[in-house]
Formats: sequence, C-alpha cells, structure tokens
Amino acid sequence: MLAAGAAVTALALVAGATGGTVGFLIGAAQDDGSAATVADARPMGVAEVARSALPGVVTLEVADAGEESGGTGSGFVMRADGYIVTNNHVVAAGGDQGKIAVTFSDGTQVPARLVGKDASYDLAVVKVDRTGLSPVPFRTGATTVGDPVIAVGSPLGLDNTVTTGIVSALDRPVSPGGTQDQRSYINAIQTDAAINPGNSGGPLLDSAGRVVGVNTAIARVPGSSSRGSGNIGVGFAIPGDQARRTAEQLISKGKAEHPIIGAYVDQSYTGEGARLGGGDGQPAVSAGGPAAKAGLKEGDIIVQIDGRRVTSPDQLIVTIRARQVGETVRLLVRSGGQERTVAVTLAGATG
Repeated sequence: MLAAGAAVTALALVAGATGGTVGFLIGAAQDDGSAATVADARPMGVAEVARSALPGVVTLEVADAGEESGGTGSGFVMRADGYIVTNNHVVAAGGDQGKIAVTFSDGTQVPARLVGKDASYDLAVVKVDRTGLSPVPFRTGATTVGDPVIAVGSPLGLDNTVTTGIVSALDRPVSPGGTQDQRSYINAIQTDAAINPGNSGGPLLDSAGRVVGVNTAIARVPGSSSRGSGNIGVGFAIPGDQARRTAEQLISKGKAEHPIIGAYVDQSYTGEGARLGGGDGQPAVSAGGPAAKAGLKEGDIIVQIDGRRVTSPDQLIVTIRARQVGETVRLLVRSGGQERTVAVTLAGATG
C-alpha cells in the first residue's frame, strides 16, 4: 500500500460529530432502490433546494452498547430502500456494537443497523427498515471553485439546518483522525459554508440539489481546544464521486477497496516531494506490488503525480486514494539526482 506513519497535517482539524471523537432537481425515489444520480439539472434557489433535500437528510444518534457514551451526526438517503450515507467517525462513536437511531425531517425516528464502514475514507452506510424514501442524488462530474453550495445537517443537534457558501478550493489534502488506524485520507473539497460539530455525514449540495460532497471536518485555529471548536469559514467535504463509489462498495461487500501503489512514504522527510521509506520492519516497496513492478525502490522521491506537484506525503496519499483501482498514474521520480517518469497501475486493498 501507499501508507504513512504518523501523518503530518497542515491544518488542525476536528471531526464534526457532537460527543464523538475528534477529529435540486431531486430524482424521484427509484423503485429498484438504486442510488439516484443526476448529471444535468436546473439551478434552484436555496429555499427550493432545502425543500427538496430535507426529506432525504437525517440525524443519527449513536450510543455504545451500554448507552453510556456516543454522539450525534448527520446523514442522507442514498437509496429508496433504506440505505443512508454518513461518516465513519459518526458511527464509530458507538463502537462496534453501538445502537444507531435515525431521525427524519418529519420527526420520525427508527432504528438502523450498520452495513459497513471505512475509516480511511471516513465513510459509513447504515440501513433502516423502510422503503419509498427520498434519495438525495449525487452529482456526476467535477465541481468548480466558486460554485455555490448548500450544507444540510444537524450542527450541535439542531436538525434541519441549512447553510450556504461556495466551493473555496479543491484537492485539499486532509487527514483527520486520532490514530493511524482511524486516520482518514481525503482529497477534500474546501467550503466556507458554515459547518459545525454535528454536520458530519450530511450532504454538501450544489445549486441543483445534488450531492457534491459529504461534510466531514472543520479547521480550528492551531493551539485551540477541539472541545470548543466551531465554524471559522474553513470546512471540508469528501468529494461526491468518491463517496458514491465507496458507499456502493460498502453496500455490496461490507467493505471498501482502496487504490494503492504498494509502497510506504517516509514521514520524517521534509524536502520536496514524498520519499519512499519503510519502518517498523516494513519494506519501503512491497515485493510484487505496482511500485516494485515500475522499478521504484527505497529512497526514491516522488515529485509529481500526473503532472501535479507533490508537496507532502499526505498529499500524495490522498491523491492516490482519490483514484480508482486499475487506473494508471504517471509519477515523476527523482533518484540519485536523476529524474524519470514511470507509469504505475493502481492495485486494490481493503482494510
């Protein structure tokens, strides 16, 4: 895999579930339960987007098996037959045997079961025993910096909350999480729409009411306590295409597949690019993996991926994680003062 040791993050982040760990032209409900996806739709006003989306946006209350701790987050209906997308860190607040309750915008509350979760992408899918729900459709294709967006969710437990803003930036390498096992690697959408603890797992919508991202984290001022963190105009969302692919895998297999090159990066390296290096007994390059087949070795420095400059180990990781298994990427590699371009076909790994 392409993995990191103790990941270094440029921004201090907190995940957005209260009580949890740190960290449109709506398509009609489809009879076959498949996810609603809309490529082209007319722009609408904020009020119309809210009216259309709110029936498909939910609040999740999560408690551990002893109902002594847990948290609150948001989510949205992906399929009419009861599948709901949220963040991993929302459901993780209850542990593996936690109890999950889903509340719809009309106040109806029903129990839910966990279908699958993936810490690396910070995504999870839960299911309720209901049909005929109102899916919130995913947008297909890229979004653009400056596009208007609308966040819907339950910040601080205040359900049916709608905030607006724009896409402030794209391809932000964001790695929230407390430990390596629970760390997420997200090639995130940055937005100035107000996102607060509890918004986690809720949709970030475009002006046609389509999901362009799943709200997952907010920035906090370095040195400030995560306990009192709130919106400072810098929030992050998992891109919608990534969320859709991962959710579909969780539904069909119970786990998600991550694209990898079969190498580790050296987190102690502070120069240009990302240097390959193992640790704790791990080789820098896995035998027989894509990186090895491309001739990469320990000490090689990856300075570009598909023409995009590599600025840090985390940035390289999230860029690869945003691709698809089987896709080929071109790496500009520096070794011994010489540079070469190699093509690497991404393999897949779970866990």
